[in-house]
Amino acid sequence: MNTALLTIDDFPSKNTKSIVDFLKEKNIKAIFFATGKNVEKFYEEALYVVKNRMIVGNHSYSHPECSKISLEEAISDIEKCEDILNKLYQDAGVERKFRPFRFPYGDKGGSNKDALQNYLKEKGFDKVYDKHLCYDWWKEFNLDKDIDTFWTFDFEEYRLHLEKDFSQDYIWNKMQNPNPSSGAALFAENNRHILLLHAHDETERFMPEYYKAFINHLLEKGITFDEPEFI
Repeated sequence: MNTALLTIDDFPSKNTKSIVDFLKEKNIKAIFFATGKNVEKFYEEALYVVKNRMIVGNHSYSHPECSKISLEEAISDIEKCEDILNKLYQDAGVERKFRPFRFPYGDKGGSNKDALQNYLKEKGFDKVYDKHLCYDWWKEFNLDKDIDTFWTFDFEEYRLHLEKDFSQDYIWNKMQNPNPSSGAALFAENNRHILLLHAHDETERFMPEYYKAFINHLLEKGITFDEPEFI
């Protein structure tokens, strides 16, 4: 049996409420990784996610490449988003039980990686449960030890509106690929996954209800969705 945890980056957006309503209909609980600047822009949409008992994680305030800024700048950006998320939960009247973090672009900070991991640990950020992931590369790159939340499969649908030569066919072919060059095969037997989608209105305009197409296909192929758990 294949199982997956759904994570959604760069939230919130105008289409956030529709995404949440669809996930509730399918009984899927996801982790939404928020950029602080987007929360400020779409505050009501962000409140909707929290009030509907999805988990909101920190994805930085301004979505920087952490290897291209100083350690102090990276920490400041994370903490600015933390302040916004604390207020968000308070305004929603919901206890903030979990504080997962994901680096923008999966960029863990270059030479500051160890310092940032220590910071996340010392500040009590929550590590997503990943002990059921048995990929050699997951351990080779120390992803089993890192506090931040990485992924095993990225749909890359954000590229649809950015690259003229990037098509929906590429995504469908990637989903079926039994031997991808990076990450894990989506439908290999007994695979476990942390999936990465994005909350982008630009993608919504390019491919309306893109998230429904992908998730419905996963369900049709027998993938079941895990409840978020933390170590």
